[in-house]
Amino acid sequence: MQPFPVTSSILSATHLVPFLQSNYSFGPNTFCRLLKAGINHAYLVTDGGKKAIFRVYSLNWRTEEEIKEEIRLLTLLQENSLPVSYPIADHNGNYIQPLNAPEGDRMGVLFSFAEGEKILSLSAELHYKIGQIMARFHQIIHNLTLKRNTYTAQVLVVDSVEKLALFLPAESPEMAFMYATQRYLLDVFARIDDDNVRRGVVHLDIWFDNLNITPDGMVTLFDFDFCGNGLLCYDIAYYIMQIHSTEPDETEFLTKKDQFLSGYESVTKISDEEKKLLPMLGEAVYFFYIGVQCERFDNFSNVYLNEVYLKRFINLRLKRWFDYNKLNAG
Repeated sequence: MQPFPVTSSILSATHLVPFLQSNYSFGPNTFCRLLKAGINHAYLVTDGGKKAIFRVYSLNWRTEEEIKEEIRLLTLLQENSLPVSYPIADHNGNYIQPLNAPEGDRMGVLFSFAEGEKILSLSAELHYKIGQIMARFHQIIHNLTLKRNTYTAQVLVVDSVEKLALFLPAESPEMAFMYATQRYLLDVFARIDDDNVRRGVVHLDIWFDNLNITPDGMVTLFDFDFCGNGLLCYDIAYYIMQIHSTEPDETEFLTKKDQFLSGYESVTKISDEEKKLLPMLGEAVYFFYIGVQCERFDNFSNVYLNEVYLKRFINLRLKRWFDYNKLNAG
C-alpha cells in the first residue's frame, strides 16, 4: 500500500544523527533532538561539549536562492563581528542539505549554537545593549539588498488582511478594525518622506524569542528566516511593540523603551521622520505576522488559529497598541 501524501512531516531526530555525522565533523556520541516544530523545524545537535542547531525548512516555504541570501547575510554579519548564529558548511563546503521528505524535497542548514537562554523580561541595561547590536546590524546592511522579500505596504498590510479574511467573519468588529486600520496605515506609507528614512536589510523578528543571553550578559541574535528588504525602522518599531507586550507596567515600558533607543542612538542616529513612524510601523509588522499565521495554518499555528484566538490577538495586540498610541488622533 502506498503511503498517503502529507503536507508536512517531522524528520526523525534519531535518523538525522548518522546523516549529520557523515556530512559534518560530529563524533560517534552525537545526539539530536527536536527543539521546535513550526514553519521551520529546529533540532539541537550535541557532541560532547559541542552544540549546533540544524534547521529544516518546510516544503515551499523558502526557495534555495532565498536560503542562500540568508546565508550570505549571516556570513557578512559574522565577518563584521556581529553576535549572530551563523551557518556552518559541510565537509564539501556546502551550506544547504537536500532532504527527501515524504511531502517532497526540503532543505536543511546547520547553524552555530547561540549560548545562553531566552529571557522574557529584560533589564533596562540589556535593552540598551540590544539597541546597540541592532544599530550595528543596521550600519552593516544599510542600503544592502537581498534577493528576498521586499516589505512594502502591499505585503505588510494588504496581503495580510486578505489572508485573515479567510478566517474571520467580514461583519465582525475585529475585521472592521483591521480594514479601518489598513486604510490608516496605507495613508501613512503614502506620506513617508523617503529622503529621511534609511533602507536596507531588516531582520523583522527581533524579540526575546530570537535572542539568547548568557548569565554574564552576552547577547546572540538568531533566526533570520524573515530577513528581507525594507525600512530599517521596521526592526526598531517591532522591537518597541514587543517591549510593550511584555511590560504591563507603563513606567517600566517607557524606561526600557528609552534605554533601547538610547543604546541604538549611541551607535547611529534615528531620524525624526523614522521616530514619527515607529508606532505605525510596529502595527504594520504585526499585520504581517497575523497574515503569516493564516497563510501557514497547516504548520505554524493550527492548534491556536481559530476565530477566538484571532479576535484575542487583534484586540490584545493590534488594537491595544493602536489605542495606546492614539493612532487615530488627527
